[in-house]
Amino acid sequence: MGEIREIRLVGLKHDLPEGRAYGASMGLATSRQTGLIFVELADGTVGLGEAWGPPGVSAAYLDLIRPYFIGCSVFAFEHAVDLVLSRHYHFGIQNQMMSVISGIDVAARDAAAKRLGVPLYDLIGGARELEVPIYASGGYITAAPEADFEAQMAQIAGGGFSSVKIKIGMSPASDEWRVTKAREVLGDDVELLVDTNSNYTVDVALESMRRIEKYRIGWYEEPLSPLDFEGYAELCRRAPIPVATGEALYTAHDFKRLADIRGAHILQPDLSLCGGLGQGRRIADIARLSHMRLSPHVWGSAVGLAAACHFVASLSGYPHAGHCPKPSLLEYDVGENPLRDELLKTPIVRKGNKVLVPEGPGLGIELDEAALARFAQ
Repeated sequence: MGEIREIRLVGLKHDLPEGRAYGASMGLATSRQTGLIFVELADGTVGLGEAWGPPGVSAAYLDLIRPYFIGCSVFAFEHAVDLVLSRHYHFGIQNQMMSVISGIDVAARDAAAKRLGVPLYDLIGGARELEVPIYASGGYITAAPEADFEAQMAQIAGGGFSSVKIKIGMSPASDEWRVTKAREVLGDDVELLVDTNSNYTVDVALESMRRIEKYRIGWYEEPLSPLDFEGYAELCRRAPIPVATGEALYTAHDFKRLADIRGAHILQPDLSLCGGLGQGRRIADIARLSHMRLSPHVWGSAVGLAAACHFVASLSGYPHAGHCPKPSLLEYDVGENPLRDELLKTPIVRKGNKVLVPEGPGLGIELDEAALARFAQ
């Protein structure tokens, strides 16, 4: 009962129109791509997950690790994960093998919840809330970073978001210009978050922070390379703005190392690469035990967004009681991405500054087969 019969991957890709590439300080994306993982059980139940990164690389890793999962109970698949990580330790954990494991993890839990007829959040702690608070993630860097920025800000301002994240990281002077312009367009009441995408060293990050702190920045994301743990610890001791990071960290081991040295104020696991919901819950426990905030990174398809909805809905409110001054925010990407907007028969619903956790067994979503065929590689 509930044995895993097959696992397959479908790569998805959408090429952005000419001249519409967008991204961050490290470079621009000319396409959006990801991999969908399908876990099929012996009774025909199919679960769905997402594996971050180029699908071709994910497919090669899936060929390697698939045999460990075939025949496993969908309720005990994490033992297969442990076997993969123990036996293939030469490959490490900071690679796309973990992305594939992430997709398998979510897909297996989706299938298990469907078999039980319960929402996925019931398998990872139960829902504390069914309307998840969000922030708009936009203000991207483009080939014309200043000319395009004001139009992006105006579009976001028209969306009525109470929290907005923009990209910075090209230089402290550029950061000050972008933050000043964003504050002018958004007004004083919107929480403003910034994201450097790992383009700075400690000294440059501090210069940037000092230039923009007067604009009341909610957090300063990924200021340093994800390898610079000691730099993060130093920066947090000196930073005038809360530091957020974690989208490029893999498994709870990386997050424990960061938390142990107090290298961040907000942890940001990405469920499509950190190891899935199993690792996500362990990372949430680290955040809770360390009295740190948590806000998951989401920058993929509607499947990853749905998984993150269930994850945030299940998070503990500790150490807060009736009032949480800074709730866990779900990243809500507003960049052009039909893999997010067109992939589901019923898109995930936004309600003001929140999104509704999809209803129904498992993730509560259903793929639009025509869209799947359109974007499949």
